[in-house]
This record gives sequence, structure tokens and C-alpha cells, in this order.
Amino acid sequence: MSTSAITEREIRSQPEVWARAVATAPTQGHVLGRPGERVLLLGCGTSAFVAESAASLRERAGHGEADAAYASEWRPGRQYDRVVVISRSGTTSEVLEALAAVPAGTTKAAVVGVAGSPVAQAADETVVLDFADEESVVQTRFPTSVLALARAALGEDLGPVVEQAADVLAAPLPVDPARFEHFVFLGRSWGYGLAQEAALKVREAAQAWSESYPALDYRHGPVAVAGPTSLVTLFGDADDALAADVRRTGATVLHETLDPLVQLVQAQRLAVELATSRGLDADAPRHLTRSVVLG
Repeated sequence: MSTSAITEREIRSQPEVWARAVATAPTQGHVLGRPGERVLLLGCGTSAFVAESAASLRERAGHGEADAAYASEWRPGRQYDRVVVISRSGTTSEVLEALAAVPAGTTKAAVVGVAGSPVAQAADETVVLDFADEESVVQTRFPTSVLALARAALGEDLGPVVEQAADVLAAPLPVDPARFEHFVFLGRSWGYGLAQEAALKVREAAQAWSESYPALDYRHGPVAVAGPTSLVTLFGDADDALAADVRRTGATVLHETLDPLVQLVQAQRLAVELATSRGLDADAPRHLTRSVVLG
């Protein structure tokens, strides 16, 4: 199989996989939180960013209070009705430790990619998205499928989003990533979690300099290093004043009028194409493994 072929195949499978995730929402969406519950979402790495976005989406939809945290940093304190952990492999050490620390009387829930995994067994309620599981180390379709499920469970119609993703995947990227050395992703609300995940993909797959910030905070210092070799991507609604300020640095601003989840797909594609241009294999990222299991 050619360089990065596995990751590329999994990226391209997302419209079909999202449709399957959406179809599970009527029977399994409640695992992410019932209306009115106070919910905490936990994860590590990519799953922590997904947790941030899902928590923001839940509150915005009026389904109840929701917090998000890194599983490795969370300690019991605030009271929750439900703690939801997200783990593709279902083996992540810090996630298992967090589940063990959930106070008695609090529902322990999990979204995993592998049935029967330790995380799934430790939870009271579980959603298994095994059809979204991946061979690749770099996560792409599993995290986006979790968010597709979350959005559908909150009442959104994801049909147009699935169609938009299919259209985008059939078209070339809007920029050549090899032209740039510095990649910045900016987002607001639930889009900030996506921006963080996009920057992580570029670091993981292409070993490139990437950053992410809440969109309006970018001008509070980080913009100082922007320049002609910088590509700054805006997730969600465009802020014309921010875009103008960034362009004055000589940086290129990229904003597509796409659903933010589809924008993340574009960022995944950009990361793989950048890796290829640098002679790297996104299927074999440096120093990374599919799951972090501590000894």
C-alpha cells in the first residue's frame, strides 16, 4: 500500500461513516447526555478536543450544562449527573483512571471504537462506533463521527453536512500546503475544539509548525509570528476585521463557507498532502502509537 494510503482512505470514508453514526442517534444518542443532565466530557489528545466541541454544542442547543476536561488532569470535585469518556481504542490509561475516580451515583458513559475494550467494560452505558474505528495512528473519522452522533442527538439534520463532505472530498484542496511553513487554525464556540484538532493533525502527520487559538484571541500576541509563509484558517463564521488584520502580516487567510466539521476534513486532507510533500508517511507518524497505555 502506498505512503499515507490508509489515512487517506479513512479520510475519504467519512461521509458514509457519518451517515452510520447519525443513524445510531435515536437509540444511542442519550449516552452522551439526557436533556437536563449536568454532563462532563473527558478525553485525551484528539478525544479531549472532541469533548470540548461536544460540550459547547450541548450547551448551545439548550440541553443542559456541560463541561469538558483532559482525562489526565480531571479530579473529582464538581457534581455531575453523567461523566462521558471518549476513547477510540478503549485502552487509554488516563481515561480508565478517570472512570475509576467517578463518584458513586454518577452515570459513567463511554464512546469507543472497540467493543469489549477495558473502557467499554468500565462504563455503565456505552456507544460502540466500531464502523468508525481506524487502522491509522492519526485519528480522522472516529472523532468526526463522534461529533456527527452528538450533533444528531441534539436534533441537528446532518444530511446536508454529509452531502457537503462528499462534494468537498471530490474536489481539490483550495491551497497547496507545500507553499507554507506555518499553519494556524482559529475557531469560536464549538469550532475552537475543531481548530485544536486541525493543528494536531498537521503536527502528527506532517511534523509541521502548527498552532490553534480562539479566533478573537489570536490578535492578543500570537499574530506576532504570522508572515508570508503562514496559512491561517478560520473555522466557522468569518470575521472580516480579523481576516484583514491577519492579511496585513503577509499571511494567507483561508476561510471556506463550509460546515465546520467539513472544514476539519479539509484540514485532515491538508495534513496528509503536506506530509507527502515533505516525504513523510502519515500512516507512520514519528513517536506515536495508536493508544497510550502507561506501564
